[in-house]
Amino acid sequence: MVGMSKPEVLILQHADWEKPGRIQAELEEIDMPMQVLRIADVKKPDLPDFDEVAGLVLMGGPMGATDFDRYPGLKAEAKLVRASISVGKPVLGVCLGHQIIATALGAKLKHGEPEIGVVPIKRVDRHDYFSMWNKELDVLQWHSDCVGLPEGAQLLARSSAAKVQAFRFGSALGLQFHLEVTPQLLEEWLEEPTMVRQLKDAGGSKSQLREQYAATQLQPLAEQVFSGFAARCQSYARSLMR
Repeated sequence: MVGMSKPEVLILQHADWEKPGRIQAELEEIDMPMQVLRIADVKKPDLPDFDEVAGLVLMGGPMGATDFDRYPGLKAEAKLVRASISVGKPVLGVCLGHQIIATALGAKLKHGEPEIGVVPIKRVDRHDYFSMWNKELDVLQWHSDCVGLPEGAQLLARSSAAKVQAFRFGSALGLQFHLEVTPQLLEEWLEEPTMVRQLKDAGGSKSQLREQYAATQLQPLAEQVFSGFAARCQSYARSLMR
């Protein structure tokens, strides 16, 4: 196990271009230490001491959440999700990460209609993460898989193609959409051949997506969601150090 001198937020990344973006910015804003690992390919990954992890973030990626044969480390991620929730450790999942949380809690994964580009979602319920959220919101989507709602979870948002766009379960928050993407990160996505191919297959174009994304004005909401998560991680870290 890799020891840590003080509690850190563990960020699990699944692709070079699927970076934490605004999530990282909000953690840095409060000087919250973090560690980024890639473990999906590793059957028995070397993880930090669980008792020194102040929060868990699972980013997006091109694989399926239950593709354990090709990506055996996803089993370790699911186990880490369940363990974290069981002790109230803050957990945040984006896109693939959202699906990993849901399936780790028993929800079904299914291949749905691809949502790529700026797509409207509807708020179903309120949560303090989303106190400023309008009833309908245009967000950046980039997925084809979707999940059902874990038993006992609170549904927060849905879209026409995905019935579960956001949910809360205990200390965990799942987001199917990409609030973490900054304009700079979007440009990195649009230089990645895998992403460009998917965008074209969905009938979109780089110029169209840039224009739609610029009109979303999601930064205030992203800051509220991710600063709220960062604050929870900071509180949990303090509890570990008592």
